[in-house]
Amino acid sequence: MIESIISVWESQQLSIRTIQHLSMFSTALILSIIFGISLGIIVFYHKKTASILFNLLNIIETIPTIALLIVLLPLFGLGSAPTITACILYSLLPIARNTHTGLSSVDKKYIDIAKGLGLSKTDELRKIRIPLAFPLMIGGIRIAVVFTMGIITLGGLIAAGGLGAAIQSGLSLYKFDVILVAGLWVGLLSVIFDAVAGGIEMYLKRRMST
Repeated sequence: MIESIISVWESQQLSIRTIQHLSMFSTALILSIIFGISLGIIVFYHKKTASILFNLLNIIETIPTIALLIVLLPLFGLGSAPTITACILYSLLPIARNTHTGLSSVDKKYIDIAKGLGLSKTDELRKIRIPLAFPLMIGGIRIAVVFTMGIITLGGLIAAGGLGAAIQSGLSLYKFDVILVAGLWVGLLSVIFDAVAGGIEMYLKRRMST
């Protein structure tokens, strides 16, 4: 069993593919967090745009992943660019929505204190709203982690590389052992990253409740 796993690992260069996979994953997630939080803050201060933006993001969310990747191919070509773009598009909704909800749900007494101290809107956002909204924001990021890991894997279908390429190779050559090892490894990575995000989320919730 172990020899078979080692054989698949070496023949499919899973160490290199794991590095490629995590590189795309981290790039997509970081960009998703930046854009998602920024959008959440924008719609918080421009509430009339909230329903329009979230409806648009909901529509994107309903598009099947493969279909979205195909739509992006003429714009970005094969490879990692359409895969990362698809990850960002799918991750915007949970991050932006949770950011908006978190900022909106800050207790008014903290805002009154901020105003009493003479804090500007920027300082109020930076020192009061974002720290208190952070547990909810992490919840949105946790959802984005799962989305991103899955889409990066599907990117193997459009020559993005990573672990998805190994799974695609196994499917093309009808090699069940390759599919199993690469698939389980992707699943394990997903569980690890979700557990880390979940741990951070629970820690922040406990800290804010004390």
